[in-house]
Amino acid sequence: MARKVQFQHKTNGNGNATKKRTGSSSSNESVSNPGSPVRSKNEKMNGSIPEQPAQTQNEYEKKKQTFITRSIWTLAMIGGFFLAMFSGHIYILFLITAIQIISYKEVVNIAQVPQKQKNLPLTRSLNWYFLGITMYFLYGESVIYYFKHILLVDKVLLPFATHHRFISFMMYIFGFVFFVASLKKGHYKFQFTQFAWTHMALYFIVVQAHFMMNNVFEGMIWMFLPSSLVITNDIFAYICGITFGRTQLIKISPKKTVEGFVGAWICTIAFGFVMTNILMKYKYFICPVTDLGANIWTGLDCTPNPVFIAHPYQLPAWTGFSRTFWIAPIQGHIMVFATFASLIAPFGGFFASGLKRTFNIKDFGDSIPGHGGMTDRMDCQFIMGLFSYMYYQSFIAVYKTSVGSVIESAIVGLTIEEQIEVVKGLSKYLYNQGALTEKSLSALTSALPRR
Repeated sequence: MARKVQFQHKTNGNGNATKKRTGSSSSNESVSNPGSPVRSKNEKMNGSIPEQPAQTQNEYEKKKQTFITRSIWTLAMIGGFFLAMFSGHIYILFLITAIQIISYKEVVNIAQVPQKQKNLPLTRSLNWYFLGITMYFLYGESVIYYFKHILLVDKVLLPFATHHRFISFMMYIFGFVFFVASLKKGHYKFQFTQFAWTHMALYFIVVQAHFMMNNVFEGMIWMFLPSSLVITNDIFAYICGITFGRTQLIKISPKKTVEGFVGAWICTIAFGFVMTNILMKYKYFICPVTDLGANIWTGLDCTPNPVFIAHPYQLPAWTGFSRTFWIAPIQGHIMVFATFASLIAPFGGFFASGLKRTFNIKDFGDSIPGHGGMTDRMDCQFIMGLFSYMYYQSFIAVYKTSVGSVIESAIVGLTIEEQIEVVKGLSKYLYNQGALTEKSLSALTSALPRR
């Protein structure tokens, strides 16, 4: 005798009778509540093994494996970062470059439509072309600014250095013209969306990450300290949130709480004070880059920025305490850095969360096993790096004439004859200071052409 099968989503007026008729059917056995008499009786009669424990075991093993993978890659990333930082500035620059490229690839990929790309094979090539041009422009600006005393005296590199911006602009214009020429009827919306999406990714990732590289040139501390503040804030936001978090902070990220937000802020400030006091003792961290071959063992040498020099501070008389404290200005600035890392930088993460929800994805990619994509780990770091550079240039940097600036002014603003006179004048000055011998001065003077 055939038995009737009742689908769960269908109901009728005899719902109760239907449930009684189908209560012992095999279709309902699979959806019976755990521990129900019907299910237990049938399992004993059929000798079947309950599925719930097996599912629980599989889920536990999956979470365990994910935790192990995540932990291993966390330690690997931390170890790799410190290895690069101690090995020298050039390795950190390579690391930032790799992060730029991977993050850009992840963000651009989430807006791709493979079916349309088959008909527009040059779309992806244009994405990478604009990335290359942007990196050429930004890297060139940094290299010319920090190493102009090397580039401007080289016969081959001089034209590229003096005309760098025009060359970059024309290369971009070439890409723009190529994009317009490649527009195809029926695909206009997709192509213009890709064009806008590419430029958004360039701004939010490549441009912001570029300023992290400039921070490295100004001194390792200006890259390492802001990055560590963001990481510390993220850790303590999680700890404080699960400990006493009650009030939801923002709807786009439901797990974030006001209590965790404020608690992490306080902890990040305390961490910033401690870490700053440690880093400011080592010139390798506080000195600007003068030798890309330097590392933690060779070190760097410079006159420290006044922000790292402690000054006496006397407590006001009304406090009733007569005590003097030695405080470096950086300890005041670090409160601003920690506050930004705690209250503003997380919105970079919220922005990324909104972006992922828009495209209905969990992670930007799978570049880092157990962690998702590179962008998932760097979303707050990019905006923090940009802030650090702007704040440093506005309130901390000491502007003075550099060798590169003098050479640039002489090359750009003086004729060849005037440049020769400058060399002669400097030669006489160095001779009077004892830096040149009379023989060297005579040889130099006679070798230079006369006006």
